Amino acid sequence: MSQEHCIIIGGSHAAAALAAGLRQEGWEGKISLIGADPLPPYHRPPLSKAFLCGDKSESELLIRPADFYEKNNIDLVLGSRVTNIDREKKTVTLHDGGVISYTKLALTTGAKVRKIPIEGSDLGGVFYLRDLGDVQQIKKYIGKGKSAAIIGGGYIGLEAAASMRKMGMNVTVLEAMPRILQRVTAPEISAFYARVHQEEGVEIITEASVKAIEGSGDVNAVALADGRSIPADIVIIGVGVLPDVELAEQAGLELDNGIVVDEYARTSDHDIVAAGDCTNHFNPIYGRRLRLESVQNASDQAKIAAKTLCGNLTEYRALPWFWSDQFDLKLQIAGLSQGFDQVVTRGDYANTRSFAAFYFQDGKLLAVDAINRPKEFMLSKRFLAEGKNADPVKLADESVEVKDAFEG
Repeated sequence: MSQEHCIIIGGSHAAAALAAGLRQEGWEGKISLIGADPLPPYHRPPLSKAFLCGDKSESELLIRPADFYEKNNIDLVLGSRVTNIDREKKTVTLHDGGVISYTKLALTTGAKVRKIPIEGSDLGGVFYLRDLGDVQQIKKYIGKGKSAAIIGGGYIGLEAAASMRKMGMNVTVLEAMPRILQRVTAPEISAFYARVHQEEGVEIITEASVKAIEGSGDVNAVALADGRSIPADIVIIGVGVLPDVELAEQAGLELDNGIVVDEYARTSDHDIVAAGDCTNHFNPIYGRRLRLESVQNASDQAKIAAKTLCGNLTEYRALPWFWSDQFDLKLQIAGLSQGFDQVVTRGDYANTRSFAAFYFQDGKLLAVDAINRPKEFMLSKRFLAEGKNADPVKLADESVEVKDAFEG
């Protein structure tokens, strides 16, 4: 057995992909995966959907079956947190005082919820939704006929709203901005999701300024600055996430909206790689540095990090893609729309539940949001990765096949 020892910090999607990737790339040394959760790495997207609704069990959330780690000689150190990294001694210290030596280190610490100071946020029934423990507590407060207030009209908030509405709850979404999803998408997409949620019985209040969460012991209402009171047996706060970089900062690694990594997923210390939501990396397709919150990026970048640790330097070059499930809607996003100056829609977003929105900048296709349109998503994803452009007039014309709207 090799004397090499790779420690992976974090129990995320990236952690699971990195551990598996190391063995696939021929790493013969020891592998230890240290995660704060009591479970091995698990899928997080279903937490606000299938798991919250009771359609998936804990074991069904696992990215890899528990025995995978045993079969591949990967040591799981679960329910444990690393409190210190000593790069000179090449050791990590655990919260219980234990010290472990490494030859290579991988940071897959992910992201943590963005917390906002609201009076009453410490009441029972007020939650941020990030991990399995959060949802297990949330389940104690949900039930048919009960009322939920969701602070934040982003994807997590809307997914939770859809799940709770499907369970027969009265749901109100409180969004501070003039429209839901304003930070991440075009007005057409916002209008579409607002319409569908309202058709499904969700109340959406935009430009909502939350003054306080009220109750004694447990929450019973959310008070808005305009004097309105929103009844609530449970409150979910979903206002985004921040990269979890505390350990990297303590270790003196370079940071800039995440842990700065090169094209091989190496940090400023080449014995330490990083992957996933916690990293800031250069994307050659878009020609700029990015920090992405996506399962795709976590898995793909982790595979590159595993190759790097095994001496097989491969440049990370991947088209970002994402998804969101709400009610009967499957949104699939290919590419990044930031900086768009034109949106072309294919399909009737005002009256149906199936259409695609294509984002252009200076005539160049940047991204697509495809809702119940798998063909548009798959073709756009492929062609965007290949650097092909599309004709906006042909894309808007449903009598033209999608593939025929793209160059050559």
